[in-house]
Amino acid sequence: MEIAAAATTPSPMPVHRPGRVRLARWFCRIVTGLLFDVRVEAPHGWPRQPVVYCFNHVGWTDPIFLIGVLPGRPKYAMFGPKEADMTVGGRNRLISWLGFGIPYHPAKDDMLEIARRVARILADGWSIAIAGEGRIHRGERELLPLADGVAYFALRSGVPVVPLAVNGTSWLGFRRRVRIRVGEAIPAEGRPSRENVAALKRQAEDALLALVADFPDPGVPGPFGRWITELFNDWPEGVRPELGAGDAAGTDLASRAGREASA
Repeated sequence: MEIAAAATTPSPMPVHRPGRVRLARWFCRIVTGLLFDVRVEAPHGWPRQPVVYCFNHVGWTDPIFLIGVLPGRPKYAMFGPKEADMTVGGRNRLISWLGFGIPYHPAKDDMLEIARRVARILADGWSIAIAGEGRIHRGERELLPLADGVAYFALRSGVPVVPLAVNGTSWLGFRRRVRIRVGEAIPAEGRPSRENVAALKRQAEDALLALVADFPDPGVPGPFGRWITELFNDWPEGVRPELGAGDAAGTDLASRAGREASA
């Protein structure tokens, strides 16, 4: 019984499975390319060294689009999903099978162990992709405050933060535009002190806000588009909120962006 349990328990560390990852990248690229008008803007290029990718989160399909466009080298892992047991649910089992998921405890009572784990992953040559807001929200041009972990992980390991802006997934529709913008790498300098974490987090927030600033909120699609959009969306409110209620429009972050835009 103990041996069987150990065999089905996923590793807390990602496992490099290049064949499976290539298959997933190919599948995601083909499917998203056929169904949507996917555009990638990377004026600074993709990083060639380990980084912490920080992306905004407006829908459950965001990681699927990212898997289709992220380069295969350096190898990368994705932070999440939120369940501690990755053997529960088809999506979790798929991520576990691919090998690039980093499970974490949703109660956040093991943050020190998570930080150590992330440091080992980055030191081993992986990049890490994190939905920095920690939840989905309405509003293509909005952003919820980022979690401290994005900046803390980067500072602890001395790797840059690269903002990734995903736009167009708040409402999905056939051949609608989905844009992925790759921002300029933000160096992580100094110790992971409270002051340095706050400063780096603000830089990442400003960079992400600038990357999403010009994307319009798409209109509500037909029945199929509404269904596929909401299929796996996990709204903390329980249901999809109205635009302006369940997004970042009323946060201090949005107010700061508005003040800076009008200055």
